[in-house]
Amino acid sequence: MKINQFCISFLSVFFILCSCKKSHVNAQQTGNDGSVETGKPNSEYQPAFKGQTRITAVKTKTAYRVEILTKDLGKPWGIINLPDGRFLITDKRGYMNIVSKDGKQITKIDGFPKVDPKGQGGMLDVALDPDFKTNNIIYFSFSEPFGKGNLTSVANGKLSADLKNISEVKVIFRAEPSYDGDKHYGSRLVFDKDQNLFISTGERSDKVTRAYAQKTDNYLGKIIKITKEGLPSPGNPFIGKPGYKPEIYAYGVRNPQGLAIDPQGNLWDVEMGPRGGDEINLIQPGKNYGWGDVTYGIEYSGDKVGEGITQREGTEQPVYYWDPVISPSGITFYTGNIDEWKGNLFIGCLSGEHIDRIVMKDNKVVGEERLLADQKERFRDVLNGMDGSLYAVTDSGKLYKISQK
Repeated sequence: MKINQFCISFLSVFFILCSCKKSHVNAQQTGNDGSVETGKPNSEYQPAFKGQTRITAVKTKTAYRVEILTKDLGKPWGIINLPDGRFLITDKRGYMNIVSKDGKQITKIDGFPKVDPKGQGGMLDVALDPDFKTNNIIYFSFSEPFGKGNLTSVANGKLSADLKNISEVKVIFRAEPSYDGDKHYGSRLVFDKDQNLFISTGERSDKVTRAYAQKTDNYLGKIIKITKEGLPSPGNPFIGKPGYKPEIYAYGVRNPQGLAIDPQGNLWDVEMGPRGGDEINLIQPGKNYGWGDVTYGIEYSGDKVGEGITQREGTEQPVYYWDPVISPSGITFYTGNIDEWKGNLFIGCLSGEHIDRIVMKDNKVVGEERLLADQKERFRDVLNGMDGSLYAVTDSGKLYKISQK
């Protein structure tokens, strides 16, 4: 009798735990305000307009499948598709891998220049030349040992026919000045329809370099626009203007690890704030995005950043911000097989340990959802796959596939 009672009690606890786990996986937590954020903000700053933060939560109605294709990517940072559907994935340690569609075959590419892999540095983002199908050229960003420190550099090179080596490597842009640090490289790459290359650069984190984000005689804390050859893109807003580097497209950004062009052709960045103040920005030519004069975050010490202001004439407001932070990294606009996701912005989140889904209308955020939070992974980059699925890589070396059931 005692044994039966023990078994019944054990099974009861077992099923309760299973039920709780299932609930945790499937149910999105929401705060008292109806948003996905349940934590208290770090500051008492108020948004500049309704819907700028803590927007109403939404939930995907379509059934979708989550698969882990491989756990052996090492230290991935950027992911793109090759024309045949395979993946080209950078490894922070200084090289790239070709990964098969099913994730089972991983082939290393050799021949890359030396990177400085300490801290947040290493081999970072990658983009195909718009004419890749005929020239096999790729563009990549990396933290390059340079001068007395290191910097964000962009190079191009030609992949061999078997995709196992790269040659003819040439650095076409360096985000000078160099600095002896290991943080805030920014480093996303995006080609526009006219074959010009957008580059995001960080301000290198420390207070001594923070001021460079507001100065226009350097490349730190900037959105850069260049040609495939590394020249200032024709039509850039500051060409010929004294005191401005001609490659600058926009400035006043902190650590923009997300950069993407939406289906309408608009350029967006997603960047990390300090304690609070992660941002989504609609990037427009010649605009100043405020860092380090204007922010919705505070210093890690708890002190105010600068004068502790969130608005200043001549600076742009973020379309959306988070407090506390989610540490947004790579982003993509979805055009795949799940209809209710089409046009949505997806964000790989590091400290947030989820993929963030942002629903927008007329360039304003109208809904937010946190996906795959049950995986407890730092999502470094996301990809709108050419097969209609959403893919993501994590700091732990996993490749995820999210597809319609």
